[in-house]
Amino acid sequence: MQSKLGQLNEEIITCRKCQRLVEWREEVARTKRKAYKDQEYWGKPVPGFGDPNARVLVVGLAPGAHGSNRTGRQFTGDGSGGFLYPALHRAGFSNQAEAQSRSDGLVLKDMYITASARCAPPDNKPSPEELNNCQPFLEREIQITQPKVIVCLGKIAFDRVLKIFSIRNLKFSHGAVYDLNSSLRPRSGQAFILSSSSLLCSYHPSQQNTLTGRLTIAMFDEIWTKSKTLIET
Repeated sequence: MQSKLGQLNEEIITCRKCQRLVEWREEVARTKRKAYKDQEYWGKPVPGFGDPNARVLVVGLAPGAHGSNRTGRQFTGDGSGGFLYPALHRAGFSNQAEAQSRSDGLVLKDMYITASARCAPPDNKPSPEELNNCQPFLEREIQITQPKVIVCLGKIAFDRVLKIFSIRNLKFSHGAVYDLNSSLRPRSGQAFILSSSSLLCSYHPSQQNTLTGRLTIAMFDEIWTKSKTLIET
């Protein structure tokens, strides 16, 4: 399983399908933010990472221009990660509460973190076509990890997972849980069964949500408590 994820991540890192995103991520990596002017930016698609035997798969939106696009690891070095990783540490999914770089010693337990889009998009808004280009990567991650719980951070991630499973008429709301006992039908390749899996919704831990109080620490902690309950039942 680990070798399959490693091979997939190598493919993700070298992807150049979306011209707009390639130009944007590389331009940001060249010009940099003043606070990080002495750092080398990643400037490539950001792969998933975590426990290859994880029962929980977390799906975010896309790398931040000066967060994951700089550090090369999901939710690392930005405000969203500053809210996410302390929560994961409190829940026992992470060995530490901080995430600053790929070499900071962070280890995830029973969790794999990925995203709907792998390149930093302008204004944090990937286009439908760009999301479609990235979808096969997420499909393969689900196929490889066979998670018991998929946690969608935000509606875009939620909609993308529903599209993968060809499911309609489910409503996104924070804390909502749905069954995913159905066939996964990738755009390429043979369908397979993902059995006894749950879909759990959460607001995205963006500063737009956390600083306004739309997503509180207590609300977010509840998501990870639910995740632990779902993987054990």
